[in-house]
Amino acid sequence: MLLLRYLTNTSFSRYPAFNPQLVLHFPKPPPRLSSPHRSLLSKRLRVCSGMDGSGVSAVKEVAASVDVNMEEEYVSLSKLYKEFTSMSTIDKAWTFKSSSVQGSRTMFSITQPNLLANKKKKLMLSSVISENSNGGVDAEWAPFPIDVTGASLMVPSPSGSKLLVVRNPENDSPTVFEIWGPFQLEKEIRVPQSKHGSVYADGWFQGISWNSDESAIAYVAEEPSVQKPSFSDTAGYKNDAGPNSTDKDLSSWKGQGDWEEDWGEAYSGKRQPALFVININSGDVRAVQGIGRSLSVGQVVWAPTTKGSHEYLIFVGWPSDVRKFGMIYCYNRPCAIYAVKSPSFESEIKDNAVNDDASVINLTQGTSSAFYPRFTPDGKFLVFFSAKTCIDTGAHCATQSIHKTEWKNEGEPSPAKIVDVVPVVMCPDEDGCFPGIYCFNMLSKPWLSDGSTMILSSVWGSAEVILSVNVQSGKVTRITPNNSNHSWSLLTLNGDNILVVCSSLVDVPQIKYGSITKEESKDDIWRWLDVSSPTSESHEKVKSLLSSLQFDILKIPVKNVSENLKKGACKPIEAICVSSKSKREDCDPMIVILHGGPHSVSLSSFSKTSGFLASIGYSLLIVNYRGSIGYGEEALQSLLGKVGSQDVNDVLTAVDHAVDKGLANPSKITVLGGSHGGFLTTHLIGQAPDKFAAAVARNPVCNLALMVGTSDIPDWCFVEAFGSQGVSSYTEAPSPEHISLFHEKSPIAHISKVKTPTLFLLGAKDLRVPVSNGLQFARALKEKGVVTKVIVFPEDIHPINRPQSDFESFVNIGVWFKKYCK
Repeated sequence: MLLLRYLTNTSFSRYPAFNPQLVLHFPKPPPRLSSPHRSLLSKRLRVCSGMDGSGVSAVKEVAASVDVNMEEEYVSLSKLYKEFTSMSTIDKAWTFKSSSVQGSRTMFSITQPNLLANKKKKLMLSSVISENSNGGVDAEWAPFPIDVTGASLMVPSPSGSKLLVVRNPENDSPTVFEIWGPFQLEKEIRVPQSKHGSVYADGWFQGISWNSDESAIAYVAEEPSVQKPSFSDTAGYKNDAGPNSTDKDLSSWKGQGDWEEDWGEAYSGKRQPALFVININSGDVRAVQGIGRSLSVGQVVWAPTTKGSHEYLIFVGWPSDVRKFGMIYCYNRPCAIYAVKSPSFESEIKDNAVNDDASVINLTQGTSSAFYPRFTPDGKFLVFFSAKTCIDTGAHCATQSIHKTEWKNEGEPSPAKIVDVVPVVMCPDEDGCFPGIYCFNMLSKPWLSDGSTMILSSVWGSAEVILSVNVQSGKVTRITPNNSNHSWSLLTLNGDNILVVCSSLVDVPQIKYGSITKEESKDDIWRWLDVSSPTSESHEKVKSLLSSLQFDILKIPVKNVSENLKKGACKPIEAICVSSKSKREDCDPMIVILHGGPHSVSLSSFSKTSGFLASIGYSLLIVNYRGSIGYGEEALQSLLGKVGSQDVNDVLTAVDHAVDKGLANPSKITVLGGSHGGFLTTHLIGQAPDKFAAAVARNPVCNLALMVGTSDIPDWCFVEAFGSQGVSSYTEAPSPEHISLFHEKSPIAHISKVKTPTLFLLGAKDLRVPVSNGLQFARALKEKGVVTKVIVFPEDIHPINRPQSDFESFVNIGVWFKKYCK
């Protein structure tokens, strides 16, 4: 009887097919029943239904069957997704010249999810890579990787003879700087919290740089915490600055003090980034003087030095004495490149003293955006990137440009004329031509041996490619194969040779070695050779799962092109289609996958999540609608002010194209998207209510009118809804007219038409699209009786990428689609 009570009270009601409701996060399916128990349950259900004559028996018997089937789906898909999540990923690499071995020593930084710990394990694997006499490449790998989990940053010195490992503090413990030599730890320096907080290890503010003689390291860390007020249960306010104050005083407590704005999503609770220098020999740490709190700093590098001159630091600064908007993923924040004197460790200037000689010098006064500073090897030019178009239009990401300015080798630095190297590409000349620069990560030393050729990764349509940029002539060359739809991600340079990772949606990552082949009267020709690695060998199970799949990049003409659109906005969009190699009468069910941004892109590179969904029997249609990066600036800007209409129509056009080409069955199409992709997902099920069998929205934008007052990027709402006019019309107090337009542009305006079963995956700590946005929409669907399920992850922010959260998300996505789209 207890068994029957458990199932009738708990199990049946959790599946919306029988009781439409909002289901808040259930972590796992109920325990599986043994065959005898299932038989007993079936008999008892028949007895119960026979007693009241209500005819409920069939429903309850079906419910019990579905419960068991669902559990089997969870078990099956969990096992399968584990194959994908257990894969390691190569993040970075460094090469070191060696006189004792042929070839180059290479270190690879690798991450692997640790589901039980709910963290990402960081590993280091070393190898020796060399060209052989047969024209190929040999790689000799260390037998095992080394676990370096807990290391926030690893940075080799310029000579390669030392390795800096930074370990950020836990709680109130100090930051640890470890200096490693070839065989042992040479020095460990502990920096207490009174000096500064955690070192910024990623994102815009990450920056760490050795000086040329390897005696000092400049880095960005949180400024020291300000003293907070104390209160006593006996005396009220208590001055905590006295010599007798103690944190162990049980009769008092710390207050909160004044609230200070941070830089939003991913930086919540982190103090302002400031610049510091540590002397390796003495262990002395000094804050760089002259910057002040008006700038948040990042991306620090040492300037070239000449004999007898003072050392200067070059850094990127963002104004921090104005309203702070969210920074991560956002290139539309004004910034400039500055020079400042490095602290002299021979002087007696203390951290809290003022150095009258210290002042910052703005080197890029001619532009509102300057980042990724890099000096040419000869020290004559400072090269940098700009996203000025973002500043002008308000789009959070846009086509970049590259510039240079002359660097004085003597005297105090000063602004010089800014020279354009690669301008913004508004529209590619022809299909397949260079679409512009879209670079989101730069090597610390990106130069070939000629001293003027920079190597970088960039987006080109739906793929990532490797480009060479000559900063003297401005010539840009795609050096990865023109006929490849794969994505190529830059790892490191080894002289004039390049190490990259090459992959596709159906091919696991493969390390490639690029070298130049010289031919008379022709441009350099690059050849790419496979590098055998333990990582590719360990992925055999996944490779087997993907072996029956193929992918293609479809060109899809846009519909309803108006006369006032510019040329770049009228060109075809791209969609990546993943499908089975085998020819069948019936198409596999299709998942339409939509990226966020909206000024982002879905690349053809390998994705664990997409590979998993394709391996369970779905075709994928991954749509890069107008507004995506990689197609020139005119196409990107065409979406501003037209969200909820142009992007929705582009997706529907892509879906119709797939159906017309026989790639999809119109009755078996689902949709999945996150952030702005979630915005499109919830728009689509409202504007095309009969189009999709099921939907999944991850941290979706559902109501701009609600988001504008709660997001860390309220300016985004204005720009995407009003277009470039949103920059000037932005206000902290939106008018009724603003709110009305926000509602009109939002998915919630179409909610009365929605009938698609929808799963919501929400991060409770998301500052970009706060959880209230998705919850409001889901509750409204529940109110309408639409099949709805919500899973909230209490500790996750916008990406929902903590290992356990990612795992639970995509297992549930697989179960959801299998339930409603078989």
